[in-house]
Amino acid sequence: MLTANKSNEISQLFKAMGDPFRIRLLAALADHEACVCHLECLLGKRQAYISQHLMSLREAGLLIARREGKYIFYKLKDHGLLTLIRRAAGIIGVTDIEKAESINTHLSKCECPNCGPSKLVAIK
Repeated sequence: MLTANKSNEISQLFKAMGDPFRIRLLAALADHEACVCHLECLLGKRQAYISQHLMSLREAGLLIARREGKYIFYKLKDHGLLTLIRRAAGIIGVTDIEKAESINTHLSKCECPNCGPSKLVAIK
């Protein structure tokens, strides 16, 4: 039986993912970790906007963060989130869910000192 407490926890998960941009963020982190400057280049949004959404996803327990110098890198806590997103998309008839574009394509525009050619993230 699904208790009120457990149903509330599930509801909080969906609430955290309930913004279209957050779905894009989660998809962008599908195969790799990234710092905010990488996500800026990939998603075309300002740092403050991205950071606000990352904070919400992190507070909901959906992301893991690690610090490297002044940069914070984010990654998915559980890749099952992508399965959930793909299944939800299928329910509404969206079938063209693919991997996010290779972040390497966009990092050439990134000013982060970690983005030199030898530091680019390899996407499978």
